[in-house]
Amino acid sequence: MDVTDQTFEAQVVSRSATMPVVVDLWAEWCGPCKTLGPILEKVVADTGGRVELAKVDVDANPWVASQFQVQSIPAVFAFKDGKVVDGFIGALPEAQVRAFVDRLAPAPTEADLLVAKGDEASLRSALDLVPDHAGAIEGLARVLIDRGEAAEALAVLGRIPETESTRALAADARLLEAGVDVSDAGRDEIAGKLDELLGRVRDDDAARQEFVDLLEAMGADDPRTKDYRRALAARLF
Repeated sequence: MDVTDQTFEAQVVSRSATMPVVVDLWAEWCGPCKTLGPILEKVVADTGGRVELAKVDVDANPWVASQFQVQSIPAVFAFKDGKVVDGFIGALPEAQVRAFVDRLAPAPTEADLLVAKGDEASLRSALDLVPDHAGAIEGLARVLIDRGEAAEALAVLGRIPETESTRALAADARLLEAGVDVSDAGRDEIAGKLDELLGRVRDDDAARQEFVDLLEAMGADDPRTKDYRRALAARLF
């Protein structure tokens, strides 16, 4: 995509929070730019959408050029999470350009491809290849929870350190073991259950864990969640 001074923030900086963006600074009069440009386009296209390419004409967009303090072109910079993480100056051969792009978004492994299928057999096969593959663990845990096999789901989740997503899955599994309905049909009962547990959270570890799990099930978007978190903190501290 062609990026301008006006669109750079949205199309590069903000977009890089979702996927890596390679910025190609070029100009019409620049011979090496015309050599590098098609190579960049080919290599980025070969990622199948895992990386995006943003082309900036430095003559037409002096603000962008000034931000990079560009002294010569072609100049290439890679953005991830709103920051420059890599770059090079000059027209590199295709092999080096491909290595540069591959560092930003490595090609999916055999385990990654199995996880993308999403079925239980593929997820288990992925874990045979990579026992701590986070995507496979989360996917298999969800399959097990949906089938009512909470204990195995918790065992699977125990293979990797806790993250925001695995914490939510573990909460679902523990609540399933406790017989708490966290489906859409049972959501109206969560607040009543929280009120019931609140008086016991200070001295009862099991009640405190269930209270926290119910907050996970309620979700951060529920306006009641903040109030219950404050109530929990008031009881504990």
